[in-house]
Amino acid sequence: MKNLTLYYSATCPFCQKVLRFCDANGITLDMRSTSDPTAREELIRVGGKSQVPCLFIDGEPLYESNDIIGYLKDEFKV
Repeated sequence: MKNLTLYYSATCPFCQKVLRFCDANGITLDMRSTSDPTAREELIRVGGKSQVPCLFIDGEPLYESNDIIGYLKDEFKV
């Protein structure tokens, strides 16, 4: 299994879309809220921008809610 970390904002509708998908399909990820300054700084340092949602897959960023959901569907066979 790959190392997956999802950066999100509680107020972002695209993040909520990804979170609802994970909840509906029983997918548990390492989650980091960008309301935590440390997580936000890490997102920018590693990913190069503050855009959320962002799924890090073995350290590589994947942006866009539909792309993240598509990846999770394939990875978790849902």
